[in-house]
Amino acid sequence: MAGQRNRVKVYIREEDETWEPIGTGEISSKYIERLQGVCLLVHSEEDGSLILQSKIRGTTNYQKQKGLLIIWSESEDHGTALSFQDPKCCTDIWEDICLVQGKDPSLENTQGFWDDSVNNHGMLPISYLPELPTCEVATLGQIADLIGSVSTSNIQRERLALILESEDYIKQLMKIFHTCENLQNTECLHHLYNIIKGILFFNKTSLFDIMLSDAYIMDVIGCLEYDPCLPEPKRHREFLTKSAKFKEVIPITDSELRHKIHQTYLVQYIHDILLPVPSIFDENHLSTFTTFIFARKVDIVNMLQEDKKVLFEVFAQLKDKTTDDEKRRELLLFFKEFCEFSQALQNQNKIALFQTLIQLGIIPALKIVINMKDFQMKSMATDILTYLVDYNPFMVQKCVMEEVEEGEENELTVNILIQQMIHDTDPELGNAINLMVLLRSLLNPVNMLVTPDECERIEFLNFFYRYCMHNLIAPLLCTTSEDKDDLFESDENKYCLNNYQTAQLLGLILELLTFCAERHTDYIKNYILKKDLLRRVLMLMNSKHTFLTLGAVRFMRMIISLQDELYNCYIITGNLFEPIVQAFLLNGSRYNMLNSAIIELFEHIRLENIKSLIVHVVEKFYNDFESIDYVQTFRGLKIKYEEEKERRSRIRKNLRSRLCSQVFLEQAREIKENEELFLKENTTEAVLLPMENSSTDHCDETANENEKESKDLPQTDDLRLYLPTSVADNAERSIPQMHDNVSVENAEGKEEKEEGEMSPSKMLHLSS
Repeated sequence: MAGQRNRVKVYIREEDETWEPIGTGEISSKYIERLQGVCLLVHSEEDGSLILQSKIRGTTNYQKQKGLLIIWSESEDHGTALSFQDPKCCTDIWEDICLVQGKDPSLENTQGFWDDSVNNHGMLPISYLPELPTCEVATLGQIADLIGSVSTSNIQRERLALILESEDYIKQLMKIFHTCENLQNTECLHHLYNIIKGILFFNKTSLFDIMLSDAYIMDVIGCLEYDPCLPEPKRHREFLTKSAKFKEVIPITDSELRHKIHQTYLVQYIHDILLPVPSIFDENHLSTFTTFIFARKVDIVNMLQEDKKVLFEVFAQLKDKTTDDEKRRELLLFFKEFCEFSQALQNQNKIALFQTLIQLGIIPALKIVINMKDFQMKSMATDILTYLVDYNPFMVQKCVMEEVEEGEENELTVNILIQQMIHDTDPELGNAINLMVLLRSLLNPVNMLVTPDECERIEFLNFFYRYCMHNLIAPLLCTTSEDKDDLFESDENKYCLNNYQTAQLLGLILELLTFCAERHTDYIKNYILKKDLLRRVLMLMNSKHTFLTLGAVRFMRMIISLQDELYNCYIITGNLFEPIVQAFLLNGSRYNMLNSAIIELFEHIRLENIKSLIVHVVEKFYNDFESIDYVQTFRGLKIKYEEEKERRSRIRKNLRSRLCSQVFLEQAREIKENEELFLKENTTEAVLLPMENSSTDHCDETANENEKESKDLPQTDDLRLYLPTSVADNAERSIPQMHDNVSVENAEGKEEKEEGEMSPSKMLHLSS
């Protein structure tokens, strides 16, 4: 055994830069008096003659590669390589070399650089790589060590894979396994475990075809039972042959299909149960094994799809109300596994499969199951429907819309899903959560068919908000109804906000509403305004459950982030900030998620400079926030408010001066009209000229007097006080009053419009 472990093959590089073997033998390191140094000696395994004698020199660069090769070059045209059969022997010789040169054995080259004279002459051919020992009980340890040592070398793995495929090596290993198991040779069985596991981690499809064939798969499972890390072997074969039962829910007449299903189950069992979970660094080591399994799953799905009798029988029994629960449960398990296998299909094949399932009546069959009381069957039906939505959401949306013409509103698939979510009996609402995720996928505009006119998207959203939305918000409206006096008193009350299960359900509904507010802005706006939905949502902040309060704040935050002035007016008119402020004040100085969420809401208003909300918050609630100094949010709102107030004041002053100019212009026009009327009545030339000069002078004097009087006018918003009696009535009808809440946008627009008008002084002197 010691000789086998020290076995090496010696290669030399010829002048034509090729590597040639010169013999195989046992290696040792020994001090040679004649050479006055430690030498590497290799004696032939045939006759004991000396094959190699090489002195370890301090200046020679030795390189260790792949854990099984040591290479060095003593001159430019001469190189030597030792190929070890045993990695441990390679390590021992390497340590001797490093000891002589005084180097660290953890390095892979002793001189700190790679010898280009070695590397530039190519790698050793595959035929020169280490060979597998003879497959015997006595050599199992060497085989295990060798297979484990080549795990990092692609070339050596390829070489060993070729040997394992061509020389019936696996067949010999399986024979030795039976021998060792009969003899209860635990040590050898542990070696076989490492050998079989190492071969599987070679990740070679050709080896999988041999090892996972009917002839050897159970023996492979047997070898993997003897994990050295376990005190006792696991009886996986006994479980698979005696405990695991293959049930044919629907009779399968195709023998090839039945065999493929059985084989895939065993291969999946090896992958999931017997092989260790690879680390994040080794996650690709079994990629080909996973592909091997997927290929068989695709074959099974295609064969079942071609045999439509099987799928037709499955759906027929699922829709049959006389089918007993146990049979229905088995049918659902079969179809759920069928959908899981279908995940391996290409997208085009998935669409074709989905169309087949629609034609066979998958949606009506699942509706029947979802309406049943059995929790397990409901959960499986939800999972299957989720698979279908993932396959092709457009087709599912089209199917559920077509139901409007066929049945009543309560029988619509979406309404059934909503009702099942609302009436979930699970204390943790496990199925309700899955249904909420499913509904969100259906309602996601990204999953809706996009056409040039967006007809399909509009059609489905119209369908949902017309036939389904009222069912979704019904629990919210019922729970926050003002007719209930005991709404927040008894935790036992089903419609009490402090009831944990009710709070969970309302939290799910809030999450879905927040999603709709973000994605369906125009559609949900009508519901929010018509049903006063935001006020109802903010009533949930009275619950003792913080997660529900946070959900209400998140919904308010989403509404404000849309920066829709219609929403802003709705919030201001309804004083809907009051519940938010009260919750903030009741929370006190506690630094928690509620505190952070509310501060972030007001910070968003400040950063986005939503003027109408800033004015409302500061005027209504600043006294409550004035003492808060650990954040600058509320002071920032106050600063924004003062800036806006000053800006509006400037605009009002500008408008006042322009309105005065309009008054003077109107006076000038009136005077000019009087002059023209007077001129027409006095046609004598001698009278006309003095009158013309007199009227012009009178016009100029009047204008000068008006300009002088306008400077002495008191500052007031009611400009009608300064109007002459003759135009007071007209001005009262035409000139708007200025108040503090005058629209800034209208003022700015009016200011720009009047910039092009001529000044009063110019208008007065046109006739001169």
